[in-house]
This record gives sequence, structure tokens and C-alpha cells, in this order.
Amino acid sequence: MSGEGEEPQAIRKLAPGKLVIASHNAGKVREIAALLEGRGLDVVSAGALDLPEPEETGTTFVMNAELKARAAADLSGLPALADDSGLCVDALGGDPGIFSARWGGDAKDFGHAMRLVEDKLQQAGPDASRDAHFVCALALAWPDGHVEWFEGRVDGTLVWPPRGDKGHGYDPVFRPNGDDRTFGEIDEAEKNAISHRGDAFRQMVAAVF
Repeated sequence: MSGEGEEPQAIRKLAPGKLVIASHNAGKVREIAALLEGRGLDVVSAGALDLPEPEETGTTFVMNAELKARAAADLSGLPALADDSGLCVDALGGDPGIFSARWGGDAKDFGHAMRLVEDKLQQAGPDASRDAHFVCALALAWPDGHVEWFEGRVDGTLVWPPRGDKGHGYDPVFRPNGDDRTFGEIDEAEKNAISHRGDAFRQMVAAVF
């Protein structure tokens, strides 16, 4: 897919070489690097390049992913891949959504963020749905301004208290449909096979490699 607001274009292929992961989140960078393994890419994070984190002013996951990818590609002169992902809770009207990281405050404390989600669910009452889904939007940008984007999703249920010490973010409270374990209890390779990020990456790999 081409970037938002652009005329549809043929999918551009990604050549082997250096690729910037436009993130300062070590857990996310590690997960993305694992998904790209064996593709002939020399992966480097925006954090390792000391690139600033742009302000996420978009109103959708795709817009924020594209904003981050474009910024990293412009500053590095290299192709850049950005991910914008978050947890959407049905009973909270889709919150925290694009603000998922920001619910953790300046320190990005996801323990606090998970507690905040649970507190709001409790306030919604005993009959409130605990259905939720994760969304992952990927944007792949080149220094000349061309962008391709892809979006993945996984549905599940929220549990409390948090379980497991794997993954990152809201993983310990999210139990994907069809499994008794939370993402925090599932090994990375197994999680990647069913996750929102894995879904988006499969689309990207099929398109650009």
C-alpha cells in the first residue's frame, strides 16, 4: 500500500542493506529484528543512531507509523521502518489506542498503564466487556519520500492480574483468542506467529521482498 493521501502505486521492493528501525523501544526493536532475520538486512535502531523521537501527532496508527518512518529516513538517508501499535479495549471506546505508550506517562511505565486500564474497566461496571485487540501499523519509508504501509490485528481478552514476564507493553494482561496464556507467557517466536505485529510483517514480507 502506498502512504495515506497518495495515489496507489506499485509496491516498491526493499533491497538488501542497511535499514533503520525507527524506534527507541529496545523490546520492540528486538522483536522487529527477529521478524526480519534472514532477509539480508543490516538492522540499526533510531536510538543507536541518536535520531530524535518525533512527536506523534497523527490520529491513526498508520499516520503515526508513517510520520516516524519518514522522519528517520529523512535524517538517516536510509530506508526506515516504523511501527505504531497499541491496545484497543472495547469497553473503553477503543482506548488507550494510539495513546497506549502515553498511558505509561513520561517514564513509559507499563505497570502503571496496565493498572490504569484495569481501573477504568472496573469503573465501567461488572458487566463491562473485557474484549480487546492489538493493532500494528508498519510504515516503510525511503529517503525520496516513498512510503508503503501495512496493518495487522489480533483479538483477545484482558486478564487481571498481569501474567508472565515475556514480551513488552501490555502483553502480560492480553490473552489472545484460542489460547489460555497471555502474550507475557508466550515465547517470542510463538507470539510472532499469531501477533498483530507478526500479521503486519507477513503482509510486508510478501509485498516488499
